[in-house]
Amino acid sequence: MTSASPSSASALKVTTLNVNGLRSALRKGLRDWLLREAPDVLLLQEVRAGPMPEALQDLGYDGAWFPAQKAGYSGVAVLSRHPLRDIRAGMLHDEMDAEGRVVSAVVQGVRFVSVYLPSGSSGELRQGFKDRILDDYHTWVQALLDEQTPVVIGGDYNIAHREIDLKNWRSNRKNSGFLPHEREWMTAHLSAGLVDCHRNCLGEAAEYTWWSNRGNAYANNVGWRIDYLLSAGVQVRGVCVDREARLSDHAPLTGWVERS
Repeated sequence: MTSASPSSASALKVTTLNVNGLRSALRKGLRDWLLREAPDVLLLQEVRAGPMPEALQDLGYDGAWFPAQKAGYSGVAVLSRHPLRDIRAGMLHDEMDAEGRVVSAVVQGVRFVSVYLPSGSSGELRQGFKDRILDDYHTWVQALLDEQTPVVIGGDYNIAHREIDLKNWRSNRKNSGFLPHEREWMTAHLSAGLVDCHRNCLGEAAEYTWWSNRGNAYANNVGWRIDYLLSAGVQVRGVCVDREARLSDHAPLTGWVERS
């Protein structure tokens, strides 16, 4: 599914995608997808590699990369076909920054943030880490909003906000990603002044961004909506999922940033 055309010539097309390994996504056709869809700004998560400017530079993309200290793990990037300004790697948080989970840059007057919040599904230790950093991340975003620069946040939050945001919500009420306190945190996070642009476009329709590799989750559309485009001070229209792309276990989420 391709996002609708912009309502103004100044709109920027933005895509967020957890690539589950950039090299893997390249093997699965990322370059061809970019040639076809041509987003102006590309927000990547779970890059699992050091900076790879050569991978997409010939397609016109310059990048701000923030890898994890651990090789082959996590990592985020902001890539753009327009100049990147005021690049900020990390959020001055030792634990989050060691894992390469936040990077941002200003493109055409809008600050784009690529974020990869941790999963707690592997056990209590990682769930504890996730719980510990959520409030710190929220505080960091609030400070960003206080700067009064328009902001678009794209990334994998590893939280499904509402029952409509995952197929099997009843059986996942005690599982990481749909725990009551995670959902409450997401509500509070949005209440700080962020718009859930995808849900804003969906209304009350169900659409997912991630499917487990187990069983026939993708074939049966047993998915979760855990990837987001959030905005403040700017509107993002025409947001939709390209379910057919199959570049990773996540789908690209794309929208148009309407600049004044």
